[in-house]
Amino acid sequence: MSEAYKKSGVDVEAGYEAVARMKKHVSSTSRPEVMGELGSFGGLFDISGHRYEEPVLVTGTDGVGTKLKLAFETGKHDTVGVDLVAMCVNDIAAQGADPLLFLDYIGCGKNDPEVIEAIVQGIAAGCREAGCALIGGETAEMPGMYRQSEYDLAGFTVGMTEKRDVLTGDKVKEGDVLIGLPSSGVHSNGFSLVRSILDENNLSLEESYTLPAPLKEVLLTPTSIYVKDIQKLRGAVELHGIAHITGGGFYENIPRMLPHGLGAKINASLFSVPEIFSFLKEYGELSDQDMYSTFNMGIGMVIALSEEEAGAACDAVDGAVIIGEVTDGEDVNIV
Repeated sequence: MSEAYKKSGVDVEAGYEAVARMKKHVSSTSRPEVMGELGSFGGLFDISGHRYEEPVLVTGTDGVGTKLKLAFETGKHDTVGVDLVAMCVNDIAAQGADPLLFLDYIGCGKNDPEVIEAIVQGIAAGCREAGCALIGGETAEMPGMYRQSEYDLAGFTVGMTEKRDVLTGDKVKEGDVLIGLPSSGVHSNGFSLVRSILDENNLSLEESYTLPAPLKEVLLTPTSIYVKDIQKLRGAVELHGIAHITGGGFYENIPRMLPHGLGAKINASLFSVPEIFSFLKEYGELSDQDMYSTFNMGIGMVIALSEEEAGAACDAVDGAVIIGEVTDGEDVNIV
């Protein structure tokens, strides 16, 4: 290898080791459609065996955001990869697609093979849960761009569905019932505010305070992956629209599935709010408006469907609960 390149801060040998370490994790996500092996210039995925009448590809890309700062601080790197997958596949599942493949990008200040392996281990776990194949990615060591102990993550997924099954929200109508699927906690949004609350109150990630586990464990709980739940729902009822509750909370994301002229009424007494949100609200001195416009508040997906099928939907997925209804007007009201 080039000694000059190594002196500049790029360790090619460490990169080779990282690839060798991640291969077993990548192979654990394989599907029959995957062609070739890790290390090629491009990932190959054979779709010739899919028998769709009018196939539509649905794509999504996202990152983990400043939640990564907690991974740096705690040295726990095996869950943020799950977050990365979840943020991408949940988005395309909300459009009615089944994820087929996933690619990742890791940009780091120093290539630590053990850290890279932990990240990819989490990505592979997320891909297995979502049923998609991790077919490639890129790890870029960029000294001077990132601190040596820090990195950034980005992910990209491709899914497929029938054209007639694409969920655009055009089927949503006034009187539809809104079903909520429970979240695992804060997921991967609002962490700039979370970190501000921690800093301003000098809170320790090692302490539990009033929470059931140390703060670091609660906050690093990975984002729920809803692909299989939505597949169950699609097999049991007719879905009219789905909103993935990410950055912007209820107020920003629910309108994304609603046609012009429609709004939503959410009854907060109908679902459980995890204790972490009460904790953040208290220490951050936040209003309900702040909370519901930033966090998921215990609901990771909101699904619109007819009132007649609401019961069947709740029976199909553990934890699914009626949380409100579609209303006339364009406001989201939380009562």
